[in-house]
Amino acid sequence: MPGQERIIQYAQKLVPLTLEEADLFSSVFKEKRFKKRQFLIQPGFVDKYKYFVLKGAIKAYVIDQQGQEITVQLAIEDWWISDYNSYIHQQPASLFVEAVEDSEVLEISYEDEQYLKTVNPRFETFFRIMAERGAAFLQRRFILSITQTAAERYDQFIAAYPQLLAKFPQYVIASYLGMTTQFFSRIRNNKAGK
Repeated sequence: MPGQERIIQYAQKLVPLTLEEADLFSSVFKEKRFKKRQFLIQPGFVDKYKYFVLKGAIKAYVIDQQGQEITVQLAIEDWWISDYNSYIHQQPASLFVEAVEDSEVLEISYEDEQYLKTVNPRFETFFRIMAERGAAFLQRRFILSITQTAAERYDQFIAAYPQLLAKFPQYVIASYLGMTTQFFSRIRNNKAGK
């Protein structure tokens, strides 16, 4: 299915759109391809786009003071990814956003999103719902990170997102779950041995 149809289908799960609205909505999205290890966003540059993943796998991460990569967001098909703080405030990014495998995305610019919000309340509703869902997800993730053991976080992640194990290297998932790769392997081996 072409990218424009995919974004229309996605949007219509959240808000009803007429044919004319769907055409206008999808017209601002541009298809882009990124090679494995190519950056979509780098710290210090203003993030001008929000990305909807059509194909592939993308991660967002920071580098801590010890030089360790800390994964803060993952995205696969039909998921969104960006440095949201940079995008929303149009200030320099703090995240690296990198393709983990060859990926195809639809990008929408900050200006085009603002334009859509001003011309039609349904578009405003779509982006509000997306922001609300994103905020709720981040809150759940934060609460789980401080209330669950590493093994419980692993179990919850595997139950909710089994498809991510095939898309992302073990060290990326371990980082995302807030544990070392060695500890992640130990938990995984213990689960497999049961």
